[in-house]
Amino acid sequence: MRYGFIFPGTDPELAVELAELAEQHGWHGFFVWEGIWAPDPWSILAAAAVRTSTIRLGTMLTPVPRRRPWELAGQTMTVDRLSKGRVVLSAGLGVPEEVEERFWIFEHDPGRRVRAEQLDETLELLPKLWRGEPFSYEGRHFTARRTEEMLPPPTVQQPGVPIWAVGLWPSQKSMRRVAHLDGWLPNYAPPGEGVAGPDTQQQVFTPEIGREAYEWLLAERERLGLGDRPFDWVQEGTTGGIDAAADAEIVRPWAEVGASWWLDTDWSVPAEQIEQYARARIAAGPPAG
Repeated sequence: MRYGFIFPGTDPELAVELAELAEQHGWHGFFVWEGIWAPDPWSILAAAAVRTSTIRLGTMLTPVPRRRPWELAGQTMTVDRLSKGRVVLSAGLGVPEEVEERFWIFEHDPGRRVRAEQLDETLELLPKLWRGEPFSYEGRHFTARRTEEMLPPPTVQQPGVPIWAVGLWPSQKSMRRVAHLDGWLPNYAPPGEGVAGPDTQQQVFTPEIGREAYEWLLAERERLGLGDRPFDWVQEGTTGGIDAAADAEIVRPWAEVGASWWLDTDWSVPAEQIEQYARARIAAGPPAG
């Protein structure tokens, strides 16, 4: 299993410093969150890319339907090249339904169905954009006219930047989207219930349920002819960083059923305590058993 830390704060300079600290203390990934009215995460990751050498960098996560595909491709391509191939894109529709109103402060929400369509089209476009080659595309929401001029350089990682996407289990439509990509960010909504928020998800989403969903994804990837390609199950959670054995025990059940990444953070830390928390948790090292 590999281990990443999600910085829950907003200070760009601190984030870049913490990315270096995380690399020094054995973490495999460093992630920043992407807000609506907030410091730009890709600028932060670009700065972190030139100050680090081994750690993987990404967002957790990018609300893709809010983004223009060509601009997102340019930002991720830039960080990919600056980091020499260490960036990952975490993709989703955005925030849970029950808090969406707080995030639509500058534009109208087109609705989940439209945003899902925009997400799917962007996921089709990004690999084409990352190749830096002429192409054309015609979708319901986005189009691209073929051009032979001013083509950008391709990404270091080929066929493109790895994409981890949110998959809502047991929604097969959502999970089929994930099966075509490079990693799964779990969400869980038992039949007859709404989409779980972060707190609810931790109460009901168990390693056993995760294994069932992950096995479904692997079988679907075999059916699609993708079974021989790397695929990650990315599990988020919280460990204390005080008792190494206790932390490892929290992570162990997830590793045993197939999770390949553990992303650690505590979103409940008050803003004035985030720097102290993040420094201490990163310095304590990953919750490896």
